[in-house]
Amino acid sequence: MKVILFIFLSSSICLANQLDFNRDVRPILSENCFYCHGVDGSKREAKLRLDVREDALAGDAFVPGDLDASELFYRIHSEDEDEIMPPPESNRILTAKQKEILEQWIKQGAKYDEHWAFVVPEKKQLPVTENKNWVGNPIDAFILAELE
Repeated sequence: MKVILFIFLSSSICLANQLDFNRDVRPILSENCFYCHGVDGSKREAKLRLDVREDALAGDAFVPGDLDASELFYRIHSEDEDEIMPPPESNRILTAKQKEILEQWIKQGAKYDEHWAFVVPEKKQLPVTENKNWVGNPIDAFILAELE
């Protein structure tokens, strides 16, 4: 029972915080949407591309901050087989949690981030810790900062 409560609270806390596109949203879109609305123009449906934010905005897929004006919100909740996304013939179904993440993402402005592989790594400043003797290398400083 404690484990279930912890998982529920953890997922609620995660959704209350700012979502990270690469961690929370891209996997949902990649798994369920990009096959028909992605980079491959020969497979693209409805002339809608969701892997590029500007194209998704131009295609009226979503309106940042406005669920009611966002086609994506309407389509993932539709009960009409001709309108629901992903379509039934794709054999993909969004879970309630995935829908909630997409809704929260739209509410938070539907921000895209560049794929992590194309982001130049930045060296982080070492955190200040109280027990400096415990730190044997830079990684230890990050671990100890979390523990403290």
